[in-house]
Amino acid sequence: MQLKTRLISALAAILITVFLATSIINYVVTRNAVRDDLLRSALPLTGKNIYSEIHSALMRPLLVSSAMANDTFLRDWVTGGEQNEDAVRRYLSRIKKEYGFLSTFFVSAVTDRYYTPDGILKKIGPRDPHDVWFYAFTRYKEPYDLDIDVNQAAGNTMTVFVNFRLEDDRGRLLGVTGAGIALDKALELLDEAQRTYLRQAFLIDQDGLIQIHPDTSLVEKAYITEMDGLRDIAPDILAGQGDAVSLQYDAGGRHYLLTSRYIPEFKWHLLVVQDEMTALRTARGNFMRTLAMGFVSTLVILALCVLAVNKYQARIEHLARTDPLTGAANRRELEERFDLAAYRASRDGIPFSILIIDLDGFKEVNDRLGHLAGDEVLASMARVIRGRLRPTDLLARWGGDEFIILLDGNEESARALARRISAAVCAAPDIPVGFSSGVAAYRDGDDLTSLTRRADNAMYQAKAQGGDCVMAAEDL
Repeated sequence: MQLKTRLISALAAILITVFLATSIINYVVTRNAVRDDLLRSALPLTGKNIYSEIHSALMRPLLVSSAMANDTFLRDWVTGGEQNEDAVRRYLSRIKKEYGFLSTFFVSAVTDRYYTPDGILKKIGPRDPHDVWFYAFTRYKEPYDLDIDVNQAAGNTMTVFVNFRLEDDRGRLLGVTGAGIALDKALELLDEAQRTYLRQAFLIDQDGLIQIHPDTSLVEKAYITEMDGLRDIAPDILAGQGDAVSLQYDAGGRHYLLTSRYIPEFKWHLLVVQDEMTALRTARGNFMRTLAMGFVSTLVILALCVLAVNKYQARIEHLARTDPLTGAANRRELEERFDLAAYRASRDGIPFSILIIDLDGFKEVNDRLGHLAGDEVLASMARVIRGRLRPTDLLARWGGDEFIILLDGNEESARALARRISAAVCAAPDIPVGFSSGVAAYRDGDDLTSLTRRADNAMYQAKAQGGDCVMAAEDL
């Protein structure tokens, strides 16, 4: 039983180990393939698509603002003393309407007036936090830049402003002109990426400051150099100004894949981020299904193995305790049954006896008809004897043409059994021989050797009297 238990346990461990190893290897291979595809293809492609959309959306105000900055009308109007406010108002209104911008504007560096299609919005000043952009932009001498701010001329709507320097022929700053598009339009592009690709996209400037993000609370306030996980790869992101850069980072116990694409016209970086766990949702589902199928398969295989082992173990045990020719018990089984009977006799006083049967004239059968015929006689003899036994009796082959029967009862019970067997043998046409038998009852202190010796002596006494009879040890 212990060996069977160890065998089944070892088989279960092997099956479980194989299923787990196979499932884990498949999952790791799938994960690496998904990760490689995301970093090499999917994320860069998504970034390229978003880049194209945002580039298209922002290039129009950039080109129009550039045209405004080079428009001789606007330049002449400023150098002419900014007379006729209606003229510039109509000019800005026409451009706004024609291109569908949220706003168009001109801020004069000469008079500090902020012109819109509705007229003069205000006079700018260095103390107004909404005007800081103007002084920062004009100080760095850049021809243009992009700025995210609330649009005071459009109900404080978050707006992407494209600012362009307006200069005279000698390069003297006359003001800043440009156009603004609602941040909502840019956010729609990023939201679409989230809905379509389940990937987060946002834009940062060269300092790592977030410029456009679905979470507007981060815009112009959060730096990736200070964000969990992103801070570790921020230098690589900000240094990349060529082809798309693919990176990985960990944050909040999750693994993220990222691709960064530089937009030189705006000097911004477009980041597309994929939560690897989301991307591997299908792979994890397959992994769990594989584990479940493996568990069920393991149970089925183990159940079949248990049945097979039980079947073959029973067969092996039967063969180990049985004479293959006659089907009678062998000496090992007889010894175990004797020990049990002796225990019951000593504890409960239940008597038992043995009956030894030796075929008469069996050698002549072998010599005349051959050993195969002799084997058939032995098998038939065993069958006839078993037919006269009780369920508690045991028939064993003692050796050669001798059988031994262990039965409950005294010598008289054994004599009666011998007579019944003799009658059955005489009636059996396939048993051409008779038998001599000896009987001995168990005595306290007997072992199998002493008990069989007395029965054997009685059997030889029966043979000495001509055979075909039964003798008891007590008769000697």
